[in-house]
Amino acid sequence: MTAVSSSPLRIGFAGAGFASKFHVRNLRGLAASAAGVTSVRPESRAAFTQELGVPAFESVEEMLPHIDVLDICTPPSSHAAYIRTAARAGRHVIVEKPFHGFFGSPETHPKEEMLARVTEELSDLRDTVAAAGILLGYAENYIYAPSVQRERQILEATRAQILRMTAEESHSGSHSPVYGIWSEQGGGSLIGKGCHPLGGVLYLKRKEGLARRGSPIRPVAVSCRTHAITKLPAFEDRGYLRTTYKDTEDYAFLHVIFDDGMVADITTSELVLGGVYDFIEVFANNHRTRCRIQPVGVVDLYSPDKREFAGMDLMEKISSNEGWIPAYPEFGWSNGQFYEMHDFVNSMREGRNPECDLALAIDITLAIYAGYVSADRKGAEVAVPQL
Repeated sequence: MTAVSSSPLRIGFAGAGFASKFHVRNLRGLAASAAGVTSVRPESRAAFTQELGVPAFESVEEMLPHIDVLDICTPPSSHAAYIRTAARAGRHVIVEKPFHGFFGSPETHPKEEMLARVTEELSDLRDTVAAAGILLGYAENYIYAPSVQRERQILEATRAQILRMTAEESHSGSHSPVYGIWSEQGGGSLIGKGCHPLGGVLYLKRKEGLARRGSPIRPVAVSCRTHAITKLPAFEDRGYLRTTYKDTEDYAFLHVIFDDGMVADITTSELVLGGVYDFIEVFANNHRTRCRIQPVGVVDLYSPDKREFAGMDLMEKISSNEGWIPAYPEFGWSNGQFYEMHDFVNSMREGRNPECDLALAIDITLAIYAGYVSADRKGAEVAVPQL
């Protein structure tokens, strides 16, 4: 893999939604530029161009000659096709989470088939990227959160052994119109939210393994339970939680066993009020760390009237800007989104793998789909495929 030229890296964006806009804003201070945007909806790419001044293209294919990197910020069902298109053109790739999945109906496709198909497709994507000689950055911002990176430094400096971890990502439900539709998202809470804390714990075990034995520690088996809580007859809807899930779960618990016998427990749901609830807690043989993702308690803001701060991004998924709010010091700082774009741009300019790469994206996806098989078997242990 070789670095691109010394000229600023030209990045083109597939998708014109929140993720693309945030990626553009996080290019500040980097030797990179937003060179294009495309979306299946002409009005979306026109609005993107008007707001951010990024040239619009009718398709990814039309945009490719004008860019060095394709940044994929579309629903997961389109990721594989765009990765292959970029690889054929020799363009590096950044791809948002979740990385990939199975996009048929869970009513007609058993979970064992989903896992087998996803394993096959991930193997093909890995070979495609390798054959093209391109770099791929997987945009799991948890990996780049300052608290998680601090824990990585501790692991590497002390060669600590992680005995167990607990982690969670939950809130009151996604605003995406396709969230909750398996054919678009490849699952529900387990993949849509669980990819975050799972990515963080798999990353830390990888780093521990590299520091202690010179090779990553990887997941080998999982046990899982999933539930559709808001679909239960006993659920009383007060209107604060999203309930419009077509064929996916809104709660999941995943128990992960690593190849060294150590464990991690992941909880994820759409059942939490008061903003995003996320963390990773590490229990090691020489220390214990609570990695808070957001908020981090840097800024406490009080407003007597929600109208005073209407429309401001003070805390993700909070339902009201009234009262005391543990506000962001800067949106994207504590949850790592600012740092991930810096790593991707610098790694592609230098010709090196980013911290969050294709190998980690594959392990996350395989562990999730092994989890879906386990959930169908009422929590029975299922092996995670090893490519």
